[in-house]
Amino acid sequence: MTPAIFGLSGTTLTDDERAFFREADPVGYILFGRNVADRGQLRALTDDLRALHGRDRLLISIDQEGGRVARMKPPEWEAFPPGEAFARLWQVAPASAIEAARANAEALALDLAEVGVTVDYLPLLDVRQPGAHDVIGDRALGNEPMQVAALGRATLDGLARGGVTGCVKHMPGHGRAGADSHKELPTVDASDAELETDIEPFRTLASAPIGMTAHVRYLAWDAANPGTTSPFVINEIIRKRIGFTGLLLTDDIDMEALDGTVPERAERAIAAGCDVVLNCWAKMDDMTGIVERLPALSSEATDRLSAALSSAQSSRSGPDRGHLIAKRDSLLDLTRNLA
Repeated sequence: MTPAIFGLSGTTLTDDERAFFREADPVGYILFGRNVADRGQLRALTDDLRALHGRDRLLISIDQEGGRVARMKPPEWEAFPPGEAFARLWQVAPASAIEAARANAEALALDLAEVGVTVDYLPLLDVRQPGAHDVIGDRALGNEPMQVAALGRATLDGLARGGVTGCVKHMPGHGRAGADSHKELPTVDASDAELETDIEPFRTLASAPIGMTAHVRYLAWDAANPGTTSPFVINEIIRKRIGFTGLLLTDDIDMEALDGTVPERAERAIAAGCDVVLNCWAKMDDMTGIVERLPALSSEATDRLSAALSSAQSSRSGPDRGHLIAKRDSLLDLTRNLA
């Protein structure tokens, strides 16, 4: 199996993609708006991918956070609130915020599971810091580590209850970055002691099934390399100090924070200690180059992948989607009634 998650070009597989994916056997796939039309089309696409590989529990992923980051959009799908909605509720009723986040994530997971998505890149555990770039902004679950961890845990639980595996991001923390890593490499000059705030939520949720790295350079840890391609950050901070034991993915390897060709970036990330490379844009030359450069998925990573995909419930008997949405909304209303 190739240690990569690849994007798709459209709403159906092309003949070239079908042949390439069958041969390359990637860990999984990521979906974007270009791949999404309606429920019937999306379910057919994910079923096609499963049939291609003969794996019922295939990693088929999406960035469906709520707020401004959503690939499945109205009117076909209902909009979900951003993380900041639950952070606001925490200020007046922490226990209610936890329940709202859990109900929200379970309802979101039901939408995803219905169309065959098995992994959502949620929750963000980035601790929001004043003066940071707005690339995280209202996506964050708060500016206090315990709060972020508590709401993050509720989100992971809700997703799992709905049949979807969550992914904590962006390890070891994107909350104080002063630039958008989609466009350039952020450099964080905080001290090692200050960065304890950033890693605390990840440490609290170190047993999460999947994690995603940050394309951020932390001068206190590695002045030469961003976290994604830094052996020190991956092995000493994420694996040892945080204690993360799950499947470790890169953020999109095509982002402009990284230098070199996309296949070179992928090779450096795997060499640094990442388990799987995320490559989003369905560029056949890049995907071919990644397959040529990367070794097969390691046995350790294979075990982590299997554990991650088994962590979500395969059947459920919980509240229906309407009940979950109503519960979430009644709790979020407390920010108007009690603030």
